[in-house]
Amino acid sequence: MQDKQEIARDWLPRYTGMQLQDFGQYILLTNFSEYVENFANRYNADICGEKKPMQAASNNEGLTIINFGMGSPNAATIMDLLVACNPKGVLFLGKCGGLKETTEIGHFILPIASIRGDGTSKDYFPEEVPALPSFKLHKFVSEKIIEQGLEYRTGVIYTTNRRVWEHDKSFLDHLKKTTCIGIDMETATIFIVGHYNEIARGALLLVSDIPVTPDGVKTEESDKEVTNEWMKLHLDIGIKSMTDIGKSGENIKHFRY
Repeated sequence: MQDKQEIARDWLPRYTGMQLQDFGQYILLTNFSEYVENFANRYNADICGEKKPMQAASNNEGLTIINFGMGSPNAATIMDLLVACNPKGVLFLGKCGGLKETTEIGHFILPIASIRGDGTSKDYFPEEVPALPSFKLHKFVSEKIIEQGLEYRTGVIYTTNRRVWEHDKSFLDHLKKTTCIGIDMETATIFIVGHYNEIARGALLLVSDIPVTPDGVKTEESDKEVTNEWMKLHLDIGIKSMTDIGKSGENIKHFRY
């Protein structure tokens, strides 16, 4: 196999256990099995790929959710493989660390951009190309958040390949200088690889910890509390946003450059 489309059409089912015809036109991405399980329970849907690298479930309204794992290489992989089903829109439901005192656990962030500290995205575009979401997709998600009477933050996310950095004072100082609102491991990669593959993409991030303070570093217990309290709402917004985009028929894809 030498053609990218041919490879992706073979590998997407191999990674997820879901056949191509079962993928919806709109995709939710996540790092967490709980999101896929909750989605499947809502729609009485089967979870595919339980023994595969990625798990997925689809409902009858043209929406599929995929747990692609953690980190920028996995984010790039799924955004490459999704060319096999040519989705009309992809929304990442992820968690991030808050980097501002005004950003509290449980807040939602719609990133206006992401700094490419991930490394993976350099294989797709030169470093000076910004990692941006699709504006019209984020505009639609914003409207759905407001309809629920909720607030959200906007700002720049710092995406890094490093997972254990909270102890590194020099890295913390660098983060402060970037004036970013949050930090994660996937957003920039999803934006850049989505741009590369001409896929409309966005991210709705849930602040799960405040890692710039010793007391705010995520623990197993604190992460469970965040999931129990805010996962359902996070998923609700994602489902409603992508479902309503599909029903509206609005074109959210950027023009080609």
